[in-house]
Amino acid sequence: MGNIAILTDSTAYLPAEFCETREVHVAPLSVIFDGESYREAVDITTEAFYDRIEAGNLPTTSQPSIGETVELLEQLPSDVTDVIAITLSSGISGTYQSMVALNDMVDVNVHAFDSEISCMPQAFLVEEAVYLRDAGASAQEILDHLEKMRSMIRAYFVVDDLDHLQRGGRLSAAQALVGSFLQIKPVLHFQDKLIVPFEKIRTYKKAVRRIEEMMEESINDDGEGYCIGIIHANCPERQAEEIASLKAKFPKAHITGSHFGPVIGTHLGPGAIGITWYRRDW
Repeated sequence: MGNIAILTDSTAYLPAEFCETREVHVAPLSVIFDGESYREAVDITTEAFYDRIEAGNLPTTSQPSIGETVELLEQLPSDVTDVIAITLSSGISGTYQSMVALNDMVDVNVHAFDSEISCMPQAFLVEEAVYLRDAGASAQEILDHLEKMRSMIRAYFVVDDLDHLQRGGRLSAAQALVGSFLQIKPVLHFQDKLIVPFEKIRTYKKAVRRIEEMMEESINDDGEGYCIGIIHANCPERQAEEIASLKAKFPKAHITGSHFGPVIGTHLGPGAIGITWYRRDW
Protein backbone atom coordinates (compact mmCIF):
# COMPACT_ATOMS: atom_id res chain seq x y z
CA MET A 1 0.00 0.00 0.00
CA GLY A 2 3.02 2.33 -0.40
CA ASN A 3 4.62 4.56 2.19
CA ILE A 4 1.41 6.11 3.54
CA ALA A 5 -0.60 4.55 6.36
CA ILE A 6 -4.19 5.50 7.19
CA LEU A 7 -5.14 5.78 10.85
CA THR A 8 -8.50 6.67 12.32
CA ASP A 9 -10.21 6.32 15.67
CA SER A 10 -12.95 3.88 16.54
CA THR A 11 -15.78 6.42 16.30
CA ALA A 12 -15.70 6.14 12.50
CA TYR A 13 -17.33 2.72 13.14
CA LEU A 14 -15.89 1.21 9.98
CA PRO A 15 -16.48 -2.52 9.41
CA ALA A 16 -13.61 -4.62 10.74
CA GLU A 17 -13.32 -6.42 7.40
CA PHE A 18 -12.83 -3.13 5.56
CA CYS A 19 -10.11 -2.04 7.97
CA GLU A 20 -8.33 -5.37 7.65
CA THR A 21 -8.45 -5.69 3.87
CA ARG A 22 -7.73 -2.02 3.15
CA GLU A 23 -5.06 -1.66 5.86
CA VAL A 24 -6.77 0.97 7.95
CA HIS A 25 -5.43 1.21 11.50
CA VAL A 26 -7.82 2.05 14.33
CA ALA A 27 -7.13 3.71 17.68
CA PRO A 28 -10.00 2.79 20.03
CA LEU A 29 -11.75 5.23 22.34
CA SER A 30 -13.23 3.87 25.56
CA VAL A 31 -16.36 3.96 27.67
CA ILE A 32 -16.04 3.81 31.44
CA PHE A 33 -18.62 2.02 33.58
CA ASP A 34 -18.16 2.22 37.37
CA GLY A 35 -14.46 3.00 37.01
CA GLU A 36 -13.81 0.15 34.56
CA SER A 37 -12.60 1.15 31.09
CA TYR A 38 -13.73 -0.72 27.96
CA ARG A 39 -12.30 -0.04 24.50
CA GLU A 40 -15.13 0.01 21.98
CA ALA A 41 -15.16 -2.90 19.54
CA VAL A 42 -12.28 -4.46 21.53
CA ASP A 43 -13.46 -4.95 25.10
CA ILE A 44 -17.17 -4.27 24.64
CA THR A 45 -19.58 -4.80 21.77
CA THR A 46 -22.15 -2.26 20.71
CA GLU A 47 -24.93 -4.68 21.72
CA ALA A 48 -23.50 -5.19 25.21
CA PHE A 49 -23.08 -1.45 25.59
CA TYR A 50 -26.72 -0.68 24.84
CA ASP A 51 -27.82 -3.50 27.14
CA ARG A 52 -26.00 -1.74 29.99
CA ILE A 53 -27.46 1.63 28.99
CA GLU A 54 -31.00 0.21 28.95
CA ALA A 55 -30.35 -1.26 32.40
CA GLY A 56 -29.60 2.23 33.72
CA ASN A 57 -25.80 2.15 33.74
CA LEU A 58 -24.45 5.53 32.66
CA PRO A 59 -20.86 5.61 31.38
CA THR A 60 -18.35 8.33 30.64
CA THR A 61 -15.90 8.27 27.72
CA SER A 62 -12.18 8.71 27.15
CA GLN A 63 -9.88 9.21 24.17
CA PRO A 64 -7.43 6.59 22.85
CA SER A 65 -4.47 5.61 24.99
CA ILE A 66 -1.47 7.55 23.70
CA GLY A 67 0.84 4.67 24.68
CA GLU A 68 -1.21 2.12 22.73
CA THR A 69 -1.31 4.43 19.71
CA VAL A 70 2.47 4.89 19.79
CA GLU A 71 2.85 1.10 19.95
CA LEU A 72 0.49 0.73 16.99
CA LEU A 73 2.54 3.16 14.89
CA GLU A 74 5.83 1.54 15.89
CA GLN A 75 4.54 -1.73 14.40
CA LEU A 76 3.92 -0.21 10.96
CA PRO A 77 6.09 -1.51 8.08
CA SER A 78 9.52 0.13 7.93
CA ASP A 79 8.81 1.77 4.57
CA VAL A 80 5.92 3.86 5.95
CA THR A 81 6.96 7.51 6.10
CA ASP A 82 3.62 9.27 6.57
CA VAL A 83 0.47 8.58 8.56
CA ILE A 84 -2.83 10.28 7.74
CA ALA A 85 -4.71 10.29 11.07
CA ILE A 86 -8.40 11.15 10.64
CA THR A 87 -10.10 11.85 13.97
CA LEU A 88 -13.49 12.75 15.36
CA SER A 89 -14.16 16.42 15.96
CA SER A 90 -11.68 18.20 18.20
CA GLY A 91 -14.67 20.07 19.64
CA ILE A 92 -15.96 16.98 21.45
CA SER A 93 -12.75 15.00 22.10
CA GLY A 94 -9.04 15.47 22.70
CA THR A 95 -8.21 12.71 20.20
CA TYR A 96 -7.09 15.14 17.48
CA GLN A 97 -4.68 16.89 19.85
CA SER A 98 -3.27 13.52 20.86
CA MET A 99 -2.59 12.67 17.22
CA VAL A 100 -0.78 15.99 16.78
CA ALA A 101 1.36 15.19 19.82
CA LEU A 102 2.42 11.86 18.30
CA ASN A 103 4.89 13.64 16.04
CA ASP A 104 7.20 14.08 19.04
CA MET A 105 6.99 10.38 19.92
CA VAL A 106 7.38 8.40 16.67
CA ASP A 107 9.69 8.40 13.65
CA VAL A 108 6.98 8.82 10.99
CA ASN A 109 5.22 12.02 9.97
CA VAL A 110 1.76 12.02 11.53
CA HIS A 111 -0.64 14.29 9.67
CA ALA A 112 -3.56 14.76 12.06
CA PHE A 113 -6.78 15.63 10.23
CA ASP A 114 -9.76 16.90 12.23
CA SER A 115 -12.94 15.57 10.60
CA GLU A 116 -14.85 18.19 12.62
CA ILE A 117 -17.59 15.57 12.92
CA SER A 118 -17.73 11.82 13.72
CA CYS A 119 -19.24 8.43 12.80
CA MET A 120 -20.21 7.79 9.17
CA PRO A 121 -19.13 11.18 7.81
CA GLN A 122 -15.74 10.49 9.38
CA ALA A 123 -15.80 7.06 7.72
CA PHE A 124 -16.49 8.71 4.35
CA LEU A 125 -13.28 10.71 4.79
CA VAL A 126 -11.33 7.58 5.67
CA GLU A 127 -12.67 5.75 2.61
CA GLU A 128 -11.63 8.64 0.37
CA ALA A 129 -8.15 8.68 1.92
CA VAL A 130 -7.79 4.94 1.31
CA TYR A 131 -8.89 5.29 -2.31
CA LEU A 132 -6.40 8.10 -2.96
CA ARG A 133 -3.56 6.31 -1.18
CA ASP A 134 -4.15 3.19 -3.26
CA ALA A 135 -4.26 5.34 -6.40
CA GLY A 136 -0.77 6.66 -5.64
CA ALA A 137 -1.59 10.09 -4.22
CA SER A 138 0.91 11.83 -1.96
CA ALA A 139 0.15 12.64 1.66
CA GLN A 140 -0.35 16.30 0.81
CA GLU A 141 -2.67 15.47 -2.08
CA ILE A 142 -4.77 13.32 0.26
CA LEU A 143 -4.93 16.08 2.87
CA ASP A 144 -5.88 18.70 0.29
CA HIS A 145 -8.70 16.48 -0.99
CA LEU A 146 -9.98 15.76 2.52
CA GLU A 147 -10.02 19.49 3.23
CA LYS A 148 -12.28 20.11 0.24
CA MET A 149 -14.46 17.09 0.92
CA ARG A 150 -15.02 17.95 4.57
CA SER A 151 -16.90 21.11 3.60
CA MET A 152 -19.13 19.13 1.21
CA ILE A 153 -20.41 16.50 3.64
CA ARG A 154 -23.87 17.12 5.04
CA ALA A 155 -24.94 15.39 8.24
CA TYR A 156 -27.86 15.81 10.64
CA PHE A 157 -29.25 13.72 13.45
CA VAL A 158 -32.19 13.39 15.80
CA VAL A 159 -32.11 12.03 19.35
CA ASP A 160 -34.90 10.56 21.44
CA ASP A 161 -33.69 12.06 24.72
CA LEU A 162 -31.63 15.26 25.03
CA ASP A 163 -30.54 14.31 28.56
CA HIS A 164 -27.66 12.19 27.23
CA LEU A 165 -26.17 15.14 25.34
CA GLN A 166 -26.63 17.46 28.30
CA ARG A 167 -25.16 15.03 30.82
CA GLY A 168 -22.10 14.51 28.66
CA GLY A 169 -21.53 18.24 28.30
CA ARG A 170 -22.35 18.22 24.58
CA LEU A 171 -25.51 20.32 24.99
CA SER A 172 -26.25 23.06 27.51
CA ALA A 173 -28.59 22.32 30.40
CA ALA A 174 -30.92 25.11 29.25
CA GLN A 175 -31.20 23.68 25.75
CA ALA A 176 -31.93 20.21 27.15
CA LEU A 177 -34.51 21.53 29.61
CA VAL A 178 -36.42 23.49 26.97
CA GLY A 179 -36.33 20.54 24.55
CA SER A 180 -37.60 18.05 27.12
CA PHE A 181 -40.30 20.36 28.45
CA LEU A 182 -41.75 21.08 25.02
CA GLN A 183 -41.30 17.52 23.72
CA ILE A 184 -39.10 18.95 20.97
CA LYS A 185 -37.04 16.61 18.79
CA PRO A 186 -34.48 19.07 17.44
CA VAL A 187 -32.52 18.41 14.30
CA LEU A 188 -28.88 18.59 15.42
CA HIS A 189 -25.65 18.99 13.48
CA PHE A 190 -21.99 19.85 13.91
CA GLN A 191 -21.12 23.53 13.61
CA ASP A 192 -17.65 24.89 14.37
CA LYS A 193 -16.75 21.37 15.57
CA LEU A 194 -19.53 21.28 18.19
CA ILE A 195 -22.96 19.63 18.36
CA VAL A 196 -25.62 22.34 18.17
CA PRO A 197 -29.35 22.47 17.33
CA PHE A 198 -30.09 23.18 13.68
CA GLU A 199 -33.86 23.46 13.90
CA LYS A 200 -36.40 22.76 16.63
CA ILE A 201 -39.04 20.27 15.47
CA ARG A 202 -42.00 19.03 17.50
CA THR A 203 -41.92 15.31 16.67
CA TYR A 204 -39.41 12.68 15.67
CA LYS A 205 -41.09 11.92 12.33
CA LYS A 206 -41.23 15.60 11.39
CA ALA A 207 -37.58 16.01 12.33
CA VAL A 208 -36.54 13.13 10.05
CA ARG A 209 -38.77 14.48 7.31
CA ARG A 210 -37.03 17.87 7.58
CA ILE A 211 -33.66 16.20 7.01
CA GLU A 212 -35.08 14.41 3.98
CA GLU A 213 -36.31 17.72 2.60
CA MET A 214 -32.82 19.21 2.89
CA MET A 215 -31.39 16.18 1.14
CA GLU A 216 -33.92 16.47 -1.68
CA GLU A 217 -32.89 20.10 -2.16
CA SER A 218 -29.21 19.25 -2.55
CA ILE A 219 -29.23 15.89 -4.40
CA ASN A 220 -30.14 15.41 -8.06
CA ASP A 221 -33.34 13.55 -8.92
CA ASP A 222 -32.09 9.95 -8.86
CA GLY A 223 -29.10 10.42 -6.53
CA GLU A 224 -26.50 9.28 -9.06
CA GLY A 225 -22.97 9.88 -7.77
CA TYR A 226 -24.04 10.41 -4.17
CA CYS A 227 -23.20 8.41 -1.07
CA ILE A 228 -25.91 8.39 1.61
CA GLY A 229 -25.51 6.94 5.08
CA ILE A 230 -28.11 6.12 7.73
CA ILE A 231 -26.77 5.69 11.26
CA HIS A 232 -28.74 4.28 14.18
CA ALA A 233 -28.38 3.99 17.95
CA ASN A 234 -29.88 0.63 18.86
CA CYS A 235 -32.93 1.16 16.64
CA PRO A 236 -32.31 -0.94 13.50
CA GLU A 237 -35.99 -0.85 12.56
CA ARG A 238 -35.85 2.93 12.20
CA GLN A 239 -32.72 2.60 10.11
CA ALA A 240 -34.27 -0.04 7.84
CA GLU A 241 -37.37 2.10 7.33
CA GLU A 242 -35.28 5.13 6.41
CA ILE A 243 -33.01 3.18 4.05
CA ALA A 244 -36.05 1.79 2.21
CA SER A 245 -37.55 5.27 1.94
CA LEU A 246 -34.37 6.84 0.57
CA LYS A 247 -33.72 3.99 -1.88
CA ALA A 248 -37.14 4.65 -3.38
CA LYS A 249 -36.38 8.36 -3.70
CA PHE A 250 -32.77 8.07 -4.89
CA PRO A 251 -32.48 4.75 -6.78
CA LYS A 252 -29.00 5.49 -8.19
CA ALA A 253 -27.43 6.67 -4.94
CA HIS A 254 -25.08 4.43 -2.95
CA ILE A 255 -27.01 4.01 0.31
CA THR A 256 -25.50 2.18 3.28
CA GLY A 257 -26.06 1.88 7.01
CA SER A 258 -23.89 2.20 10.08
CA HIS A 259 -24.36 2.55 13.82
CA PHE A 260 -23.58 4.83 16.73
CA GLY A 261 -21.22 2.72 18.81
CA PRO A 262 -20.50 2.97 22.55
CA VAL A 263 -18.61 6.28 22.68
CA ILE A 264 -20.97 8.31 20.51
CA GLY A 265 -23.95 6.32 21.81
CA THR A 266 -23.04 7.51 25.30
CA HIS A 267 -23.76 11.08 24.22
CA LEU A 268 -26.74 10.49 21.92
CA GLY A 269 -28.54 7.70 23.75
CA PRO A 270 -30.68 4.88 22.28
CA GLY A 271 -33.09 5.75 19.51
CA ALA A 272 -30.97 8.34 17.73
CA ILE A 273 -30.85 8.43 13.93
CA GLY A 274 -28.30 10.21 11.75
CA ILE A 275 -28.49 10.94 8.03
CA THR A 276 -25.45 12.00 6.02
CA TRP A 277 -24.59 12.46 2.35
CA TYR A 278 -22.00 13.77 -0.09
CA ARG A 279 -21.17 13.56 -3.78
CA ARG A 280 -18.35 11.14 -4.61
CA ASP A 281 -16.05 11.99 -7.52
CA TRP A 282 -14.99 8.43 -8.32
